[in-house]
Amino acid sequence: MRCECQLVTHKNPDLCVALTQYRLIEVAGVDAEKFLQGQLTCDVTKLAEGEHTLTSHCDPKGKMSALFRLYRQSADQFFMIILQDLLPEALAQLKKYAVFSKVTFTELDTPLYGTTSGEMIANFSNKVTACIILDEQKRAIFWGDVSPETNGEATRWDLIDIQQGVPLLYKANQFELLPQAANVQYLEQSISFTKGCYIGQETIARAKYRGANKRAMFTLVGKIESEIALPEVASSVEMRLGENWKSTGTILASVKDETTLWVQVVLNRDIEPDSLFRIGDTKLSIYSLPYALDEN
Repeated sequence: MRCECQLVTHKNPDLCVALTQYRLIEVAGVDAEKFLQGQLTCDVTKLAEGEHTLTSHCDPKGKMSALFRLYRQSADQFFMIILQDLLPEALAQLKKYAVFSKVTFTELDTPLYGTTSGEMIANFSNKVTACIILDEQKRAIFWGDVSPETNGEATRWDLIDIQQGVPLLYKANQFELLPQAANVQYLEQSISFTKGCYIGQETIARAKYRGANKRAMFTLVGKIESEIALPEVASSVEMRLGENWKSTGTILASVKDETTLWVQVVLNRDIEPDSLFRIGDTKLSIYSLPYALDEN
């Protein structure tokens, strides 16, 4: 079923927000490509200069320590756009494998912005570096020598991610989820199943080819009937089973948009599409994502 709640950008198609929840990390050095290729789930060698993709870094068990956008600036320079909440642990996990590689990681203070306005990006021309995200909202993350006028809170960007099925990984869920449990495989070039070895590759491949992953990420939405605090990351929702309610799932993120609550949660992938959930007194139903949850 498809909830008829409006997307936030329908109210403001020229949204521009300061992405204060994110940090820009420069990854540079003659070994940068080779190092990242042996660490990340994406095929770094197939990223041309100016291209980008979501990707993840996992532990040897295939559980995500980081989920971020990787942008290739040049042959030996990359940028990571990562949630601040994942730092410093995410960088510590990468750096511990880099002791014998000529690669550096530099945390930058560069402000990041997100916009749904193609005109804004066009007007900035060569003043900014932009990651154009080709989802239903046709949005972009950018940085550079500009100070754009903003017209929304950072959480409005999170809301679009939740509506578009882009997982949000926070510290409370680090080392807890396979990438496939958060639908990472359906997004961009985020996982390569053909590039060869990387950290956690064996488990991630088993989840694909042997059906080892039994979970998927869903977006739940409902009208807020009474005052409600946002649920904690890594807590659960309740699902109705007959006349009873049972705690289930792992919450990744949530956003309140006026009188509507949006929740991103990992559940058993075979959940019935008309299942009913709740958080407090707020009833929630499954919101259709722009991609299908197929097995492959």
